[in-house]
Amino acid sequence: MTRQEAEVILQDTFKLPNFYTEQWQTIEKVLKGEKVLLIEKTGFGKSLCFQFPAIIFNGTTVIFSPLIALMRDQVKKLTALGIAAKCINSEQTPEENKQILSEAKQGKIKILYVAPERQENTDWIEATQQINLSMVVIDEAHCISVWGHDFRPAFKRMINLVQLLPKGLPVLATTATATKRVELDVAQQIGSGISTIRGNLMRNNFKLFVIKVTTEDEKFIWLGENITKLPGTGILYAGTRVDTEIYSRWFENLQISSTFYNAGLDTESRIEIENGLINSKWKCIISTNALGMGIDKPDIRFIIHTQIPQSPIHYYQEIGRAGRDGQPANIILFYNPEDKKLPQAFIESARPSLKKYEKVIHAIKSELLGEKDLMKQTNLKQNQIRIIKADLIEQGIVREIMNEQNKKIEYIPNSKPLNTKTFEDLRNAKLADLDSMIAYAETNGSRMEFLCDYLGDKTKYTFNNCDNTGEKKLTVSVKPEWKEKLQHFREDYFPELKVEAKGSNIVNGVAASYYGVSNVGAALHRSKYEQGCNFPDFLLSLTAKAFRKKFGHETFDFMLYIPSTSSGDLVKNFAVKLSQVVKVPINHTLIKVRPTKEQKVFENMYLKTDNVKGAFGFTNPAIIQGKTILLIDDIFDSGATIKEVGRLLTKFGAIKIVPVVIAKTVGGDIV
Repeated sequence: MTRQEAEVILQDTFKLPNFYTEQWQTIEKVLKGEKVLLIEKTGFGKSLCFQFPAIIFNGTTVIFSPLIALMRDQVKKLTALGIAAKCINSEQTPEENKQILSEAKQGKIKILYVAPERQENTDWIEATQQINLSMVVIDEAHCISVWGHDFRPAFKRMINLVQLLPKGLPVLATTATATKRVELDVAQQIGSGISTIRGNLMRNNFKLFVIKVTTEDEKFIWLGENITKLPGTGILYAGTRVDTEIYSRWFENLQISSTFYNAGLDTESRIEIENGLINSKWKCIISTNALGMGIDKPDIRFIIHTQIPQSPIHYYQEIGRAGRDGQPANIILFYNPEDKKLPQAFIESARPSLKKYEKVIHAIKSELLGEKDLMKQTNLKQNQIRIIKADLIEQGIVREIMNEQNKKIEYIPNSKPLNTKTFEDLRNAKLADLDSMIAYAETNGSRMEFLCDYLGDKTKYTFNNCDNTGEKKLTVSVKPEWKEKLQHFREDYFPELKVEAKGSNIVNGVAASYYGVSNVGAALHRSKYEQGCNFPDFLLSLTAKAFRKKFGHETFDFMLYIPSTSSGDLVKNFAVKLSQVVKVPINHTLIKVRPTKEQKVFENMYLKTDNVKGAFGFTNPAIIQGKTILLIDDIFDSGATIKEVGRLLTKFGAIKIVPVVIAKTVGGDIV
């Protein structure tokens, strides 16, 4: 097929006038059955490089993508063009996914988007033998490489599939962010005969700024004063899920139109916010890096980072979501040298410690274990287990087998000892990437040139699009009235406790503060672990204020408190005082019927839940029937304890249970 012939089909089917040069180069190779790695900037049109060949080929093109939002968006657009497209992912019901697989096996689907994690699914593995594959696409291909900025163990399994494909079946890998090292690693994994097409990464419609600050307050104040002055709508990226919520509440306090987004939201909420972004419903969305990938909105006019990313690659990918229409976009990074601590902590903890690897190996040597059992035996988090499992499989120390319809992990006798050199090399490489990100923030040269050089684009340009090369510097000036506004906000913002569950009459409650972002945590720690004295009165006042704001209009029959595990009568004494302040009578009938350990010693939800299951009772359960109860505790982490007590109170006839705590932990969630 000539380019001229192809562009006739392009105009007829996709309503586009022509291909870019690199698009056609890629498509031409794919149509010949070749393997291609395509590295092009966000907004280039990489999707067309597999969507066009897919409609030409007989059979089904499978696109592995980690981006569920992209799947939804692309399927919607392809369907509107009359192209049979579907997706399989965890947000759909098993029945929906099964039906789509059935259609694919019958040849009814031209383009099928699949989450990489499906490679762990038995139905999918069996289906791949029966689908008439015409092409395999690996989107966000940097995720294959441990040297990439978003490595995912599930991507490794795709390589196993690619290596089993018959010769002449095309494979296309695409990414916007690959250093030379990542490029070579991805190409080597996909296999011999692959060719790489790398485009230029310059985004001359960007205006790049770094705002140097010395405190978190300066970020809040600059944003409060200036974000409405920025043209258009955009995305504000924050470091953690908690940060997204706090910034959103700050904007809400200032009557600035916004909402927050992170991976902790339910599917319906995420879809609603994604659609709102497309339709410019808010001035800005405050998000972790969970938002933006795969969202096809060409007119995002600004991207702001309140937290320095882990590397220039992360940064380039995230800012790449702005200005895809070619019009000017403001790119702003707040920089405080102290901000290095958060990404550094994530890098240090990205690979579990050697001790944790040894724990897993020891457990598997004794017996075949599934993921859940392994979590219970080792007290490790699910993501830690999955990283360790992927590494041990790759090093030939363990293997996965099917056992009575369940996947188990089996130790391979006489296997080589664990090799940790790769982990150390990777950790050092990521710390070097972070140093490069700091160098970007501190450079006096062109910021765009810095990013292009880092990502391997050595094309020579004239750079004049940053605060070092012609644009005006942005600075923070803290006015007394803004300092006062922020202080009032901090004293009147109370985090929600999400605990509602089926079969329980407990409702979402409130915390007086976050444990990790205020002096509240320090005060709690002193009382619990250092001085052993009662919680200070300022915590009492703050908790009473939170209660009154959220539930002050409600009537309660009495107050209960969670019996302490290790801190004596601290919670009891606090509850007695709170009872007097908020005028809710206190009751002392909630007791422990067996000892428990402190919840903080457990790393996963299975063990936290097991620790408190059946651990509570009442000296007089008859008084619970038909009552509305206020439930008090000091610190809310996983919520397992409060949920367990809520279930028990429901069982004894409580009609409503309202939890109130002093502090909610920040947790380690970043997406």
